[in-house]
Amino acid sequence: MFCRTFLPAAAETGVASPTVSRHLPVLRNCVPAGDVTVLVTRCTRPEQPAHGCLLLLTTRRLVVTEQTRLLHRLRLHLNTELRHLNNVTWNPDPRVSMVELAATAVDGVRERFLIRADRPSQMWQLDALFSQVFRPKMAARSRVADPAAPVDRPAVLGTRPGPRPVPATAATPPARLTAPARAPRLSPVVAV
Repeated sequence: MFCRTFLPAAAETGVASPTVSRHLPVLRNCVPAGDVTVLVTRCTRPEQPAHGCLLLLTTRRLVVTEQTRLLHRLRLHLNTELRHLNNVTWNPDPRVSMVELAATAVDGVRERFLIRADRPSQMWQLDALFSQVFRPKMAARSRVADPAAPVDRPAVLGTRPGPRPVPATAATPPARLTAPARAPRLSPVVAV
């Protein structure tokens, strides 16, 4: 499944074919064959903007490879399951058509990646995509972290659990104020 979804995801974000073929052997070793590719895009790290990175997001993993500037060698920068990431945030910045993705890895290091969008609509697509991938995991983690919290509490801001209450209309009969009449008692039958 990974091989079938990787190339279309890379083409959708405009990653060049030579870049894809160069990074693919490293990425293939990191991702199980049954995993579905969600996003493949170029990114940079604010700490080292000279290094070009390739970010791969699947339904279960985040993998980032980087290429050294001088010798153009590939190096695996980050390879982790999404459930091992903490404090995942993403901030779209419409002024520069960029999305900053940040997460804390298992080792406690805060990783930050800048993803440049070609057009503003692509930036909002990335925002929606990150919401789709990370919000359910963040909601499940918050329920596990606070077991004393009520079950019907919204896990993600802006969502409501269950059906919304329907307001009473004039056609609805008023609630009964008296108790219903009791059924008569039956007397036992004695056989003679």
